[in-house]
Amino acid sequence: MLAVLSPGQGSQKPGFLSPWLALPGAEDRLRAWSELAGVDLIHLGTEADADEIKDTARTQPLLVAAALLAGAELPLEQVGVVAGHSVGELAATALAGVFTAESAITLAGVRGREMAAACALEPTGMSAVLGGDPDTVVAAIEQYGLHPANRNGAGQIVAAGALDALAKFAADPPARVRPLAVAGAFHTPYMAPAERALGAVAEGIAVADPRRVLLSDLDGGAVAEGAEMLRRLVRQVTAPVRWDLVMANLRELGVTGVVELPPAGTLAGLVKRELKGDGAPEIVTLNTPDDLPAVRDLIARHGGHPA
Repeated sequence: MLAVLSPGQGSQKPGFLSPWLALPGAEDRLRAWSELAGVDLIHLGTEADADEIKDTARTQPLLVAAALLAGAELPLEQVGVVAGHSVGELAATALAGVFTAESAITLAGVRGREMAAACALEPTGMSAVLGGDPDTVVAAIEQYGLHPANRNGAGQIVAAGALDALAKFAADPPARVRPLAVAGAFHTPYMAPAERALGAVAEGIAVADPRRVLLSDLDGGAVAEGAEMLRRLVRQVTAPVRWDLVMANLRELGVTGVVELPPAGTLAGLVKRELKGDGAPEIVTLNTPDDLPAVRDLIARHGGHPA
């Protein structure tokens, strides 16, 4: 069985969308999506520098657009499982058939703008904790009034919260700590205003039930109803990303092949480190259209739906 994964914020690179504009219709779609997102996706994906695409309001719709462009080139009827990390869930949900690409872009635009606005309300941030016993790390994070915002598996947990608390945590860490270059404490209660704003827009989104297994960052589980997945997408703005549980479910489902959509590399690395040994899935990263033949070959060999 094959899984397609959509990456989240932090995976973007300057110019990463440029090769995709050569595909027929890609530029027209990006122009239309730019209107929905309220940002110039073509400029951001081709000419913008690293600082410009680090802006949450711009990055989130850009990442969703990239995943949707690439996903449209795949034989999705042969894909058994889809999942996305953080904002990548919007693209994964569209690829599962729950809502349209246009709805995904609209939600990504609102999500990015409102999360950026929430970040400006208080001085908050995030730091990656690398290594250590997961339970010990989470206990230490919570001891300082911080939140385990991302539990990514493969020895990586992200602490989030007030900057002064992060500084105290880093002075006496349970494992190696690396500050992240982000605008604020995503996936924590600090994002409550963004959750409310996204929820208001989500009320107008038409949904259908998923056509393939769709895993949720909330608990790693498969979601069978489109309306429930939409509620989870809104809730996820303030809830921790449990990518560790998503990967555990990939193993439980017997996934043998994994494709990461562009900008690919981050999730492929986590899966490679976590799902190793006997039964480790074959992984292909999709970064440019030149990678499509290898991806289609992988899907042909591992594709199909769960029994």
